[in-house]
Amino acid sequence: MTTSRDAPGSPAGTDLVVVGAGIAGASIAYHAARAGAAVTLLDAGPAGGGVTADSFAWIGSSGVSTGAAAGLRVASTDEYHRLEAELPGLPVTWSGSLRWGAGEHAPEPGPGQEILDGAAVARREPNLRRPPLWALWAPGDGAVDPAGAAERLVAGAREHGARAHLGSPVTAVRQDGAGRVVGVETAAGFHPATTVVLAAGTATAALAAPLGVRVAVEASPATLFRFRAPAGLVRGVVSTQDFDLRQVSADRLIAAADSPERALAAVRSTFRGADGVELLSARVAGRPMPADGDPIIGPVAEAPGLYLAVMHPAVTLAAVVGRLVARELVDGAVDPALAGCRPGRFGA
Repeated sequence: MTTSRDAPGSPAGTDLVVVGAGIAGASIAYHAARAGAAVTLLDAGPAGGGVTADSFAWIGSSGVSTGAAAGLRVASTDEYHRLEAELPGLPVTWSGSLRWGAGEHAPEPGPGQEILDGAAVARREPNLRRPPLWALWAPGDGAVDPAGAAERLVAGAREHGARAHLGSPVTAVRQDGAGRVVGVETAAGFHPATTVVLAAGTATAALAAPLGVRVAVEASPATLFRFRAPAGLVRGVVSTQDFDLRQVSADRLIAAADSPERALAAVRSTFRGADGVELLSARVAGRPMPADGDPIIGPVAEAPGLYLAVMHPAVTLAAVVGRLVARELVDGAVDPALAGCRPGRFGA
């Protein structure tokens, strides 16, 4: 796949259809509407109702230094703080994160991280049965209610004039005789646009394929477990070799892990007062995973008027990518932070 330009110019990009109301599509719709674009947002289900709802939703820029999306990851926490100021009620919490492994020796801390000894770890997480000898502490990390954030972004987009048609699946992307994308078809009718943004996760590939556009993204299984647990059992994000874990309400924990049985046993053995923790649900979601692990963001030369926005980790990157994509589509501003994310890197 190749691209003939880095970003669409503003005259052709201010009448947008965004396909996908997960957190990435919702963020693009919000930022574009806020920037003055005429935006229509379409999704087959509710805002944040797909794979977004089953995300662990850890927002962290600490320790990231390499990869095409490294700059986006580093900016992610600051961008969420900005978004909180713009959208009161955005469900974000800033608790910091602790990460440790099984070894006796701690790795070198990365950007935004520091090493804590066992006593300092115990002060951060006082319910640990046996605090580790060391942990990487990232005080700037946080987490978000992903479905709630998508809903707030859609509400914000509507406040800026966007039209959101949820429960309206897109059946096809339409082109004119010259091959330019001119809108999308739904069961309820045609929605015209000068630019169509496909932010539909793994469904993006199927929507783009009839246009002769291959999107190198596949579904990657991601498991999320929900537990009933005592209030205050876990204070922040805790990441070990057994689980990523955080408390999401007074009596609920969520964990990203491989096995519900092993995760439950690990939680009970790691925290005092966790003997009565119970598994409530286990979900496996097909998160969109680009072939090389980096986001696929930008216009497509083979189908002028088509713009792709497929990424992992979508929750972490939603705030910064939404703003940058909106700048490209509305103002024609090309941001170097997106240079390594262009669709053209996969070749024809």
